[in-house]
Amino acid sequence: MTKVAYGILWVLARAVGALCFRYRVEGQVPPTGGILVAANHASYLDIPMLGCGMKRRAWYLGRSDLFPVPVLNDVLQSLGWIPVRMGRLDREAFGRAISLIRAGEVVVIFPEGGRSRDGQLRTPKAGIGVIVSQTGCPVVPAYLKGTFDVLPTGARWPRWRQVTVHFGKPITFETGERQERAETKRFYEQVSRTVIERIAGLGHVPSPFEKDGQTPGSPDGPIAEARNAE
Repeated sequence: MTKVAYGILWVLARAVGALCFRYRVEGQVPPTGGILVAANHASYLDIPMLGCGMKRRAWYLGRSDLFPVPVLNDVLQSLGWIPVRMGRLDREAFGRAISLIRAGEVVVIFPEGGRSRDGQLRTPKAGIGVIVSQTGCPVVPAYLKGTFDVLPTGARWPRWRQVTVHFGKPITFETGERQERAETKRFYEQVSRTVIERIAGLGHVPSPFEKDGQTPGSPDGPIAEARNAE
């Protein structure tokens, strides 16, 4: 039943996008296998516009306080929302995401940990590295262009702007054997930094790390330590 409901919402979101926002999709998510999709987050429109850009059903990690109404909370979870308690690593939510990926499903994460107030990319959290280290899954970077212009934080009504979803090539990371705590932390940082810089590259926008003096894709930058999945 939830598959049917998800499919209906997918069609509705796609139709609204095409009619109101001149919706476009560039690139795609691999058709099979467990995948982690990592996208920028600047608007409430991000989830429906990202979801209808994929031809596969997806599950979405999101803040647990977004939908406090119990009935609505339960309905959204049945449709694919994975509520995450903020302020610490939510092992239950991340365990659910890891299980889904291992089962060959698509999970979406917003590495910044919340919506951007100004539309600019923010420094990513380490949670994405936890999932990659536990699953070894490819990460598909995605950039949502225009959703902030349509419905920025604090806006009461949407504006008519074009929305485009850019999917990049999957990135794989060498997870290796069990690592020491310090090495594990560095791995988490490498994953989060690499992914946010790939997202910035897709959108042709500044990375939150450019102020450190490294540009995305430089030989000394973290992207040099990851590779595109073939």
